[in-house]
Formats: sequence, C-alpha cells, structure tokens
Amino acid sequence: MVDSREPAAAWAAAISTTLVAHYTREKLVQLLVTYVEQLHSGGVDEARQVGRSMVERDFIASATLEQSLTVLSERTRTTPAQLAALAAGYAEGLRDRTLDQQELTRTAAINTMRRAEAAVRASEAKFRAVFESSAFGIVVSDLKGEIIDVNEALLAMLDYKHEDVRRMSGRDLVHPDDRAGLRELTVALIASEHDNVRVEKRMVRSDGETIQTHMAISVVREQDGTPPYLVTMIENMSEMRALQSQLVRQSLNDVQTGLPNRAQFLGWLEGAVGSKGPETLALVQVDIDGFRGINDAFGHQTGNRVLMHVATQLRAVFGEEVARVARIGEDEFGVLIRDPETTTAVIALVDEFTALLEEPIWIDGHGVGVTTSVGIVPRTARGGDAADLLRAADVTVTWAKRDGKAQWALYDRERDQLDKERYALAASIPGALEEDQFRIDYVPVRSLADSSVLALEAKIVWDHPSRGVLCPEMFLGQATGNGMIVRLARWAFEEACAQLSEWHRALGSRTPQLTVDLPLRLCQEPELVAEVVRVLERTGLPASLLRFELHEQVPPSLNDDQLEELTILTEHGIGLVVDQVSGGNVGVGRLRVLPWSGLKFNSAVAHAFGTDATRMEETAAVALLRWAAMLRLPLYADGVRTEGEASRLAELGVTGAQGPLFGHALSASEVSQLLLS
Repeated sequence: MVDSREPAAAWAAAISTTLVAHYTREKLVQLLVTYVEQLHSGGVDEARQVGRSMVERDFIASATLEQSLTVLSERTRTTPAQLAALAAGYAEGLRDRTLDQQELTRTAAINTMRRAEAAVRASEAKFRAVFESSAFGIVVSDLKGEIIDVNEALLAMLDYKHEDVRRMSGRDLVHPDDRAGLRELTVALIASEHDNVRVEKRMVRSDGETIQTHMAISVVREQDGTPPYLVTMIENMSEMRALQSQLVRQSLNDVQTGLPNRAQFLGWLEGAVGSKGPETLALVQVDIDGFRGINDAFGHQTGNRVLMHVATQLRAVFGEEVARVARIGEDEFGVLIRDPETTTAVIALVDEFTALLEEPIWIDGHGVGVTTSVGIVPRTARGGDAADLLRAADVTVTWAKRDGKAQWALYDRERDQLDKERYALAASIPGALEEDQFRIDYVPVRSLADSSVLALEAKIVWDHPSRGVLCPEMFLGQATGNGMIVRLARWAFEEACAQLSEWHRALGSRTPQLTVDLPLRLCQEPELVAEVVRVLERTGLPASLLRFELHEQVPPSLNDDQLEELTILTEHGIGLVVDQVSGGNVGVGRLRVLPWSGLKFNSAVAHAFGTDATRMEETAAVALLRWAAMLRLPLYADGVRTEGEASRLAELGVTGAQGPLFGHALSASEVSQLLLS
C-alpha cells in the first residue's frame, strides 16, 4: 500500500503559507492525506471532486492551486488527466462560490429596485452601484427578450457600446445555434414556480468571435402587478478555461527552459510501455557535468544560461519528428525516442548533440565549457515498466560519470545486476556485523632472507550465509561508497589488535608486526589518533607492533590537519607504509609529506621478473627498485608467485614479501598454530 502521508506532508508544507483559512499543521496534513488517497484510488471524477472540495475548504488563494499541482505532479502518481480534472474542479468551485456570492448581490439589487420603485429613490442608486460595479455582465430584459439595461461589464465582455445595445434584442447577443434552446429554457422558467436557472450558452462579440458563457437567469415577479422581467448574470467561461489551461500547462512544463517537465515525461513513458505504445524505444538521459560548480562559480544566472543552451541543442538534434525532450531534474534532461532505427543511430544522435557542446558559451567575458554524461537505454517497449526504465537510465548515467564524465554509456543488464548485488552487499553490512558474519584472516609477510614471518596483514573476510566466503575486494569498494567502511574498518582494527595482543603475550619479542589497511575515509576522521590510542590501550598491544598501510593515492588527498594526525601516530611509535607502489606516478613529493617506515610494491613489480614478463617490464621494475633503495626504507612486495621472482626481488633490496609463493591467508587459529609451534 502506498504511503500517502509523505506526499501529503510535502503538500501541506508547500501551501500552508497561502491559505486564507486557519488550519493546524496536523489537521491540514490529515485532510491532504484524504485527498492523496482519493487521487491514488480514483480517476478524473475523483480528482474533480478534490478540486471542488479544496474551494469548499477555503483553499481559494491563487498560489494554493499552483503549489498543489506542482507537488502532486512531483510527489504522487497523479496523471496529467487527473491534474487537469483537479484544476477544472477547482475552477468550477470558484465559479459556483462566486456565483453564489453574486446571487446574494443580485437579490440585494432586486430588493433595492423594489424599494426604490415603491418609495425611496436612494435605493435605486444603491442598486445601480452594484449593477455597474459587478465583475459579471448583467442584462435586464423583458419577457420578449428586449433589452432594458446592461452594465459596463457586459459591454466590455462583448465589446459593444451602449448605443449599439439599445438597437438590439437579447437574442442578437446569443449565438444563432443557441437562441432557440435559450428561448425554450426562458419560457419554461417563467411558467414554472422557480425563480432562476443556470445554463452554459455561447454569445457573440461585436467582432464575430464566439465566447462560451455561464448564465444565471432570474425572473423577477413584482408584487404590484408590474410585468415580470429577467435579470441575467453572465460569466465569461472562455477566460476561466484559458486560466485553467494555463495552470495545467504550468504544472506540466518547466518554467526555465520551456520544455515539458518530469511529470509530463513520466506520462510519455507510461504511454510508451502500454499496449498501444511502439514496439521499441530508446531512453536517453543527459546530465550536465559539474553544474553545481558552474552555479557556485558564476551564479545562478549563468547556470540558467547553461540550462537553456543544453535545452536548445537537444531540441536541435532531437526534433519533434525524432523524439520527445523534457527537463526531468535540476541538471537532467530526458529524451524518449519511439521505434528508433537502431541503437547505432541513437548513438550517432548523441554524438551529434555532444559535438554541438564543444564550443564554450561566452557569458560576461567567460568562456564557460559545458560537457554532459549521457546514459542510453534501448528497450522493447510494450509490457515494460516506466519506473524501471528511469532507474536503468539513472544507473547508466552513473556509469558514464564514474568512468570519467563527458561521455556516453550504453545500458548493460549484466553490469547492472552485478552493481545491484554489490549495493545489496554494502547495504547489508550493518546487519552482518550484528550477526558476527565477519572475521579477520591474516596474510603472512615473509622475510626473503630466512622466510621468517615479519608481519601479518589483516584482511576482512565475510562468511555470507547465502554467498559463501567473500574476499574484501567484493564488498569494500561499495562499503566505501555508502560510508560503512568507517564502521567496518574500526571493527576490523580493534579485532586484529586484540588478537595480536594475545599472540604477543605468548611470543614476546618474537611477535610479528600487525599490518592494517588505513582507507582514505578513516584518514579523514578528526579523532583518528585518539581512537587508535584508545584501542591500543584497551587491547594492550604495543604501538611498535602496529603499522598502517596507505594506498599511494591517499596522501595527496589529505589536508594539512589530516597529515598532522598521521604524523602524530608515528610519534607514538606506529609505522606507516606506502601501499600499492607501481612506479611512474610516485613522486618524491608524496613521500616527503609523512615519515614513512616502508614501501610496498604491488604485484606488477614482482611479476615483471616472471618468465612471462617482457624485457621492458623487467627494466622498469629494476629502475624502480634501485630508486626506492636510495630512500633507505624497508621494501616489501606483494603478489610474489615463484622462487625466481623472490630471488630477483631480494637481490634488488626487497626485505619482505607476500603472495601465492608464501601461502594463502590464514585464519586466527592457523596463525596461532604457525607461530606458537
């Protein structure tokens, strides 16, 4: 069941300042929940009833309807037809409310005329004031339709002058096709016991233009025997319907670019995947790269210029004969192509569009560059799902941005499924921690001189109940993306420190060092030093037995305060090792920012000495290791596979190594057996 309270709360927040009537926030939300449920469960008739009910509840400010249509189009499943019906019901409610008020005015006017004719001339003056100042057109006529009087509002409505109307009868003002019906209605009214009737009829302006009107016809029967006469109040429905159309148009179009908005785009998608939709379609989503930066740097006016520029180029490439274009987000545009020739043809159009953006926009002397990331989703249309299409487009755009931006990406169902699985894993990490599904395994770092264990590198392993044992590479990346890496790394650090402390009590000075990966996110924690010190004190592990490994890309991403925190760790006796060094992109400047206690090369360096390596790979690895030796730091290597690789690394100054040659990761019990035996 759809939760109606959230959109109702958003609706209440949007219209609360526009209301004439006083409602408490809770009472207003409760009322709007009823409206939302009525819209979700009903059709256009229910939507029309909601519009009329809003007026009955005194929701009569002009801004109230505008804000309501905007919220309903963005926050609910309300269709464009329902929005139009709601606006129509609202307009009808306002009309009836106004006519009811005018009916009171009319009654007062008639009573004034009676009193004026009976006794006091002043009463007639009061009636004339109401008659002339009314916003509705008023015609006073005899029973034959001859005009007795009209007010200024009617003259303005039909563009006539008083002298013109004096030469006309009431039937001359009515559309020829409606005259007979109006005459029959009037005759029936006079013969009945009723005093008034309402009807919609067409009238003709002086220039021949036809307008639709709503007429309230009243028969006035005097008590003194004076012949009855008719008072007809007339409202121009063409203006009301034009306003209604404008309100609907505003609710379905983006004000800034003039393009259809997300609500209208969703309607297109729903139609495209229906039984009467095309056989195939292509959904293209366009996101402006760095749009927030443009706004921050040059202001929102420049941002609006950029939006208009992108919208213009989209219209130029994806014309109405090719596709439908809409603005579906702050910096996002959607393109729906029905029955595209081929996916290649769609890609060609995207390339044409991106080529048009290569020239910068010159704004106040600044050449502002605009690039976009584009996701392309070709699909079989009929029987599809609009929401799934949009999700696929969002995912595909994310791939384009993740792969470097300023490019397009094509939807890949297998890649999407893998991403879903990774996201699901990351989202379930908190529960897995609660259920003790994680454990720490240890990778031995061996001395290349005597094969002794120099260190133990802690690795987080997940004993997943349905997927089996998962290595860190399968979930740490997504854990970094959703922020769970902080909680997971803290748990792993404390767990590993507690375990090594037990081994230290048994081995004393023969205890190998504990190596723990320190991800970028933890390096940015303001309380890093305090947290590490607390764990060491709680577990009793000497700081000299702990060293952190930092990926070579971490130091350049830290500010001065964060670098200072890491320096303080070394002052406590904790070691810092540069991890995953591969050469080429490692500058001396990176190594100067912190007091390192070692360098660890990735597996590519060790593999450069394998039997399958090229001469160029070996030469580059030798140069890197000789350069590193001049730093006078302990050197370590990862991914060592063979004795030959280990021998060459030892010759070039590497003191410790890990990899397949030295065995796989060990459980805590296996490490205990290895060390204590």
